[in-house]
Amino acid sequence: MEPQTKAMPETASQTAGPYVHIGLAPTAAGFGIYDTEIGKDIAGPMAGGERIRVEGVVRDGNGEPVRDVLIEVWQPNADGKFAHTDKVEQGFRGWGRVISDFDTGEWGFATIRPGAVGQGAPHLCLWVVARGINIGLHTRVYFDDLVEANATDPVLNMIDPPAHRQTLIARRTEQGSQPVYRFDIRLQGDSETVFFDI
Repeated sequence: MEPQTKAMPETASQTAGPYVHIGLAPTAAGFGIYDTEIGKDIAGPMAGGERIRVEGVVRDGNGEPVRDVLIEVWQPNADGKFAHTDKVEQGFRGWGRVISDFDTGEWGFATIRPGAVGQGAPHLCLWVVARGINIGLHTRVYFDDLVEANATDPVLNMIDPPAHRQTLIARRTEQGSQPVYRFDIRLQGDSETVFFDI
């Protein structure tokens, strides 16, 4: 008689979530390890430049909000300098991490408007992961009120057809002391956001 082996349960196939929050945003996942989330402060209090807020929602192919998104943000300071290579303001990291609201799917962060780097228009770089997205998606956020700079940006100009370039443009929605830019991300379907293979 052969020995009976106990069946082991399968590991969840959705390896990017909920595990992504436990490891990368533990406070939001209910683990009070840190006083504040790692990477929530992108610019720091000493950063020069215009303070802005960027917010949006990630939508799936059916247009439904994805409620377990984690987004990392990279950016230069207002002078177009990166914290890891150049001398920047004390406390400026140029990197941050936010998650979506588990009920609404809305995400957002405060920072400063980045400066231009080289010949490119000012932009933010985003990395998006969520349940079912096992390899992070890279995209960019440009600003709709920088029309001339956007028109000469070499990366935007490589996107074909040209109509797809609009999926990378954040729309200014509030004009107050801290402008708000809306940047919704579509994972599939009509108006799918442009993602970069890097």
